[in-house]
This record gives sequence, structure tokens and C-alpha cells, in this order.
Amino acid sequence: MKLIEDIVSVPAPDCEIRTAVIRPVGDGAWPGLLLYTDIFQLTESSLRSARRLASEGFVVVVPEIYPRGPLAGVALEFDDAGKQAGLDGAASTTVAQFDSDRVAVLDYMQGRADITTLFATGFCIGGHLAFRAAFDERVTATVCFYPTGLQNGAVGADADAGSLARAAEINGRLMIVFGSQDPHVPADARLQVISALYAAGLDDVELHLYQGGEHAFMRDVGARHDPALSDLAYASAASFLRGR
Repeated sequence: MKLIEDIVSVPAPDCEIRTAVIRPVGDGAWPGLLLYTDIFQLTESSLRSARRLASEGFVVVVPEIYPRGPLAGVALEFDDAGKQAGLDGAASTTVAQFDSDRVAVLDYMQGRADITTLFATGFCIGGHLAFRAAFDERVTATVCFYPTGLQNGAVGADADAGSLARAAEINGRLMIVFGSQDPHVPADARLQVISALYAAGLDDVELHLYQGGEHAFMRDVGARHDPALSDLAYASAASFLRGR
């Protein structure tokens, strides 16, 4: 499927959010997929993920997660300096800002004539942000890839954003993908997440645990990338979002 790519500026209450929009060629309308990146923002690796999902028949909307301050407009390198800059960007962004940005981007998506229903997905910190996007009643399906901090609520500048405590607010369908060798979401953390979801009544969540998957196993840069597991995860996510 051929794709069209644009960079747009989405207005938020206190900033402009640089956002990539990748959609199939044509005059039709497709489901809209809000995609949150990892801490490195709009890297070519993240955009390749977005293109892959767009080719499944989605309008994929990828906002910067740090639209304020020195990281606005910056795609970070996958090195120690880039990692530290991304962590610093997270530490300086409050959950209130993340949530405000989410509303702005979903409002933008809802206003597009080529978008029908609204979905959300994300990787790493983006997986946690996608989980929070599921609180919005407009989001009808969400896929979280190895969400970090979900077990204890840690995201951005907030030590505990209370995300799991709000799980009962999720009315749409939810799928979560874990890697069995992820040190950021080890077995005890996965158990906390699953137990809290079940306790909140979300006992039909679709859960995938990929044997041998490390953290960021779907990022196609670096030694942790697992192409075979990535293929499985993308296919499962696309099938889930389409409602099979």
C-alpha cells in the first residue's frame, strides 16, 4: 500500500505539537491511530514503525512527546547522550502536560475528514501514554507495547500518575505486549499490571508475552531488535485493532 506523509503542527493550550501524519494514498477514510514514540521522539526508526502500521490501513498520527523546551523538533540519537536527553525530557514533562497534549491530538484527529474511529498505540514510555489515552471515551481500541512505569505509575515528572488505579475508566478494547526478558517490565511488574487490570474488571484484555523479547525488541536499530517477534507483534496488533 502506498503512503502519504506530512508534518503538521497541532495546537495545544501552551505549545504547538510537531506531528507526523502517515496515511494510505487515496480519497477514502480510515481508522486513526495515535502512535506514541519512545523517549527518542520522531526518529526514522519510529517513523518506519508508523509506516508499517499505516500500510495496514490506518491514518497514523505521531506527535512529539516533548513539544516544549529544547527537545521540541529534535529526533534523538540512539546513544548514551540521546538516551539521557530523552530521560531528561521525560523528567521535565508532567502528566498533566502529557494528558493535555493527548486531548489536543485526539481533537485534531477527530476533526480530520479522512479518519473514522480513533485508536491508540505506543512503545516504552509511549506504551504507558497509550494506556492513558485509553481513558478517553473516543478511543475504542489500544495496543501498548512494553509499557514502562505502568506497574508503579511512574511516567514523566510524576512518581505515580495513578494510571493503573484508573484502569476501570477504559471502555475500549485493550491489548498489551510484553517481552519476557525486559528488565524494565520484569515478571513481577507484569503480574502487578495484570492483577490490577483484572481487579478493575478488565479480564478480557488481550495479553502477549514473547519469549526472549528484550526491552524495545521492536525498535529496528541495535542488538535488541528481534525481527521475527516484531513481525508477530505488528501482525497481532493490526488484527486486534481491526477487530478481526
